[in-house]
Amino acid sequence: MIERLKNLFGSSEDEPTQPDNHQLAIAATALMVQLSRVDNDEDQQELKTIIECAVRAHQVTREEAEDILQDALSHADDATSLYEFTGLINEQLSQEEKQVLLESIWRVAFADGRIDKYEEHMIRRMADLLHLNHREFMQARYRAESAN
Repeated sequence: MIERLKNLFGSSEDEPTQPDNHQLAIAATALMVQLSRVDNDEDQQELKTIIECAVRAHQVTREEAEDILQDALSHADDATSLYEFTGLINEQLSQEEKQVLLESIWRVAFADGRIDKYEEHMIRRMADLLHLNHREFMQARYRAESAN
């Protein structure tokens, strides 16, 4: 997964490449995987929610979402920072699309029935890196909490 992301960022000057939905799904899924691991309790319900969010938001099949998740899980420890993922997302998504992504991230946090203080802190960092303000952060949380 990290290699795919590096390829996205490292395109040659004469061949600019535009990430597709699949590549954006990888970056978004990687953020959700990082969140699911922050409380040291990777829950099956969180993983199921990640797959559902990928299918709904990125128009990938359930099988593709499962493959993306497995790739993200196997490379989660290789990530050096959240910016590896948020940089691509910031380049490609509108402010509204980033709010929808943050709502999906909140859904993963709520999937196990509780919000750990480390989860909330990481989501706040993600929101900052996605250039979302406090109001947008809270609105995404409210929408995700209402949906559960």
